[in-house]
Amino acid sequence: MKIVNHVLNLTTNATLDFIDVTDKVKKVIKEKGIKDGIINVQSMHTTMAVIIQEAEPLLLGDLKKTLEKVAPRTMEYMHDNFEIRTVNMNPNEPINGHSHCKAVFLTPGVFLNIVKSKLQLGQWQRIFAVELDDSRPRQIALQIIGK
Repeated sequence: MKIVNHVLNLTTNATLDFIDVTDKVKKVIKEKGIKDGIINVQSMHTTMAVIIQEAEPLLLGDLKKTLEKVAPRTMEYMHDNFEIRTVNMNPNEPINGHSHCKAVFLTPGVFLNIVKSKLQLGQWQRIFAVELDDSRPRQIALQIIGK
């Protein structure tokens, strides 16, 4: 049994950017020679999710609309009130309460099987990194346990 750790570096393009990382994950599994095991695919950010979904453009548009309805960018969030907020502040702190609220409805990561050197996914399933905030560099951590 071996444990492999790897980080995928991404740059997102916009809010609610759905980035299909399936082929990148498959490539790492192949390069590391894992035949059977499990893989955890995890966002390293509180405003980026990792989900399994179908790569159908109209569906992705529907998902974007739904997430925006759940936590609209135009709503007021206490997280964005820098006059009263006192923790986890950076010099260029973004106004992103909407992003954190959207994240509550998604997952920070997915755990998948590797069988006979292949990622075990259903016919239409793909792995997406979902940008819930603005465009920026991002990291997705992979941990594989297998043989």
